[in-house]
Amino acid sequence: MGLTPSCLPISMAHTLANRSPAAGGWRSAGSLRESPPIPPINERLAFLRPSRELLEYYRKKIAEFDGEHEDMLKRLDAYKGTYEEQHKLQWEMRQREEEIGELQKALSDMQVYLFQEREHVLRLYSENDRLKIRELEDRKKIQHLLALVGPDTGEVTYFYKEPPHKVIIPQKSTKSSQLLSAKENRPQGKSGTKRPSGKPTNGADSPTTPERYQRDKQMLVLQVETLSAQLEEQTKLAKEQVESLLEDRRIRVEEMQVQQRRDQEKINALTEKLQETHSLLYESTRDFLQLKYEGRANEKRWMAEKDQLLQELDACRDRLSRGQGTEEDGPPDIFTPPSERQRRAQQGEEFKGLQEELKQAHRLAEMFREQCVSLEDELSRIREEGDVGKEIFKDRSDKMAKRLRMVTQRYEALEKRRAMEVEGFKNDIKLLRQRLKDVEKQLFRVTLGVGPNQDLAILHEVRDSNTRTRKIQGELHRLKAKIYGLEGDLRHV
Repeated sequence: MGLTPSCLPISMAHTLANRSPAAGGWRSAGSLRESPPIPPINERLAFLRPSRELLEYYRKKIAEFDGEHEDMLKRLDAYKGTYEEQHKLQWEMRQREEEIGELQKALSDMQVYLFQEREHVLRLYSENDRLKIRELEDRKKIQHLLALVGPDTGEVTYFYKEPPHKVIIPQKSTKSSQLLSAKENRPQGKSGTKRPSGKPTNGADSPTTPERYQRDKQMLVLQVETLSAQLEEQTKLAKEQVESLLEDRRIRVEEMQVQQRRDQEKINALTEKLQETHSLLYESTRDFLQLKYEGRANEKRWMAEKDQLLQELDACRDRLSRGQGTEEDGPPDIFTPPSERQRRAQQGEEFKGLQEELKQAHRLAEMFREQCVSLEDELSRIREEGDVGKEIFKDRSDKMAKRLRMVTQRYEALEKRRAMEVEGFKNDIKLLRQRLKDVEKQLFRVTLGVGPNQDLAILHEVRDSNTRTRKIQGELHRLKAKIYGLEGDLRHV
């Protein structure tokens, strides 16, 4: 790791090289006596103290590590804020999409209700026309029966314009309706007067044959026009319903395509993130193995250096003990020759140097021990980080797999829904065509079954009802335009 000195200090190596012959001399001189017991390794390593340069080096390293730690914490906080903001925006966007979907569903329901109301209105107008025609037919039959039988003496018959028990639907009066009312009031006025006794003649009460045929012809023409207008209204209504269904289908297809594109983009992004995570895991695993290999190599080198230092320490202790034993066994200074005293002085200086080297060896051993402890801590931390990274990667992989399955299920559900909607649209078109054919058949039957005694005013009333139907249709068109405008605003939102 670059934290351990690769060699001993120069002064210590030089001193050991110079003292090696002397050590052999001490062993030969003090071999007669046994050396004292060597203290244990832990006790000897306890005397070592790190040097100032090593302390300064570790202070710089610790300061660098603290700075990197603070920088990483700041980056982590910034990333956390960005991620929370992104999550909030995604949540809001999802809520807006749900609201838009609900509004579109409500708009579709409104269109369905609108078409139902229009169909109901057309049915009411058709029923109203049918009842008016039936009423006029009944009045004509009553008048014909009265003309054939003749009233009794003093008998007077009155006709109400509207029966009291009939449900009245107020409608706007037009010129044609006024004309129809006037024509209806004519026979009422005649029948409302007091009739003389006796049977009337046919020439006075009934119209001539050409006039009756002309009136029947006009009635038939107006009735055909009325039925054609009703058929046209029904055709327009069916066409608008089909157009609305097609427009709704187009909108749903566009939404499904947009959702499909979003899901595909998310899948691509998640796939890229998964690939990046795989590459990062591979690189981090490779770095971890490389660091582990380097740590083991450093441990081997440190153990070799430690053994070498301990051997040198034992040699120093041995030389020191032998030097002390030689001084104790020697004769007094008064009988010692000058050469012996000089040799003892040199041995004392060597002893002091060896003590100094011993202290330095203790310091280096303490330093190596601290480095071993720190490297073991770092190795355990790296292992824990590797385990945590594996757990995180496994959790993320599981989550991504779950999301992928969920997206796939949603896509399959959308495809199934689209197929069902297409089938429903086809069935609706078939039903509308069948209804159109039924209406044409009914129109043909009505055209064939027209009687000769129907009144011309009924057809005028039917024409007036067609005019009112067109007005209501215009109002429905305006309402439909407003609905389409709201739909466009929702799309822009």
